[in-house]
Amino acid sequence: QVQLVESGGGLVQAGDSLRVSCTASGHTFSNYVMGWFRQAPGKEREFVAAINRNGYSTNYSASVKGRFTISRVNAKNTVYLQMNSLKPEDTAVYYCAQAATSWTVVTTTTGYNYWGQGTQVTVSS
Repeated sequence: QVQLVESGGGLVQAGDSLRVSCTASGHTFSNYVMGWFRQAPGKEREFVAAINRNGYSTNYSASVKGRFTISRVNAKNTVYLQMNSLKPEDTAVYYCAQAATSWTVVTTTTGYNYWGQGTQVTVSS
């Protein structure tokens, strides 16, 4: 059974940095695209970033490009999201997800079939 467990969320101030992690178990982590999504109160879940199986291809939403970096360490079954220059509008629950693909960097929720429980990131102004 696939399990994804996020960690590293918290309360920070605008302009600060934070790194969230997601550790996977129950499957061959290195075979799949991994993604990060977020959901703010009253809003739909939105794509943040994704990375293909070997880490050489990534994709970012326009709102985080240049500030966030997704990476993975397959030997540790872990994907990271480094978030710099955080803004209050980045406040949300952040979810990691595993796609059904290995190489195509998927940006829609329907392309992912396993999800973590989420970790709260709150950015104060």
